Amino acid sequence: MLVTKFARVGFTAAALCTAVLAQAAGLPNVTILATGGTIAGTGATSTTTVGYTAAKIGVEKLIAAVPELQKVANVKGEQVFQIASENMNNDYWLKLAKRVNELLAQKDVDGIVITHGTDTIEETAYFLNLVVKSKKPVVIVGAMRPATALSADGPINLYNAVATAGSPDAVGRGVLVALNDEIQGARDVTKTNTMTANTFRSPELGSLGYIVSGKPVFYRASTKKNTADTEFDVSKLDKLPAVDIAFGAANANNIAIDAFVAAGDVGIVYAGTGDGSLSSVVRPRLTELRKQGLYIVRSSRISNGPVVRNGENDDDATDFVVSDTLSPQKARILLMLALTKTKDTKEIQRMFYTY
Repeated sequence: MLVTKFARVGFTAAALCTAVLAQAAGLPNVTILATGGTIAGTGATSTTTVGYTAAKIGVEKLIAAVPELQKVANVKGEQVFQIASENMNNDYWLKLAKRVNELLAQKDVDGIVITHGTDTIEETAYFLNLVVKSKKPVVIVGAMRPATALSADGPINLYNAVATAGSPDAVGRGVLVALNDEIQGARDVTKTNTMTANTFRSPELGSLGYIVSGKPVFYRASTKKNTADTEFDVSKLDKLPAVDIAFGAANANNIAIDAFVAAGDVGIVYAGTGDGSLSSVVRPRLTELRKQGLYIVRSSRISNGPVVRNGENDDDATDFVVSDTLSPQKARILLMLALTKTKDTKEIQRMFYTY
């Protein structure tokens, strides 16, 4: 029965034997949920690393390309959707989160790996970090080079991610991002370079650890609440509140802000300059909108450092929320989820300090 099952998904005879031995060895059970991205991309030639087509290869072929996976886990694959990650949206997030929670509730699933495009991997990771209802490992992985490229990084990244998802040492550490032999925490990680393999960094607070010879080695852990310890529940949600990001710069104006309001947004994250600074044009408009009921989070376009409450703005007087050290794109996620629980800005501010 086991041999027949593996044969149906195209395993070679050698891979079949390895898979059977893996089952017998009591290895962890890891499910790979595929969503597309560069790791599943193809290029015109083996040297095409820019201008390739993302999200072309299905999950079974990704797994078959790395037979070594069967040495570290009993692996199953599932294609959740197949997109380039710049097309990620709230609907995809809700679908993915619900499937992750369904699988993690099963006794025969020890961990999950999610293959994902790198453009929005940090946002998906943080969203799941807030809504996954299990301490079992969830590891998100991608690649900076398509599968057809010379020195493609997808296969080793996938191997490392599966090894991490199956490790008891990864339990309770929140959602993880594993690329380039490093383990990053969902809250702090960001993409820092448009093309290099070492693009993912937690610039200020640092990575959580490394993957050494197929084993995760952790050196620190986040102090922020995550996954099973959060108050958010998406199991009955079919949509998220409309929240967008307005970007601060020299000659700032209210055109984007007013367009978001006209489109029906209930909240705006303002990515201000410096410590979330607001220009003399933007500040009165945001203050007025807050009085009308719009929720305002003051964030920063700067990649490091906290936005300090009552620093560059009297947030108590204007009833704004500050993002602490969250990037604008992650502040948007937390504001959306916060608004599913409360309309009290003091409670929302507490959440920004908690998560």
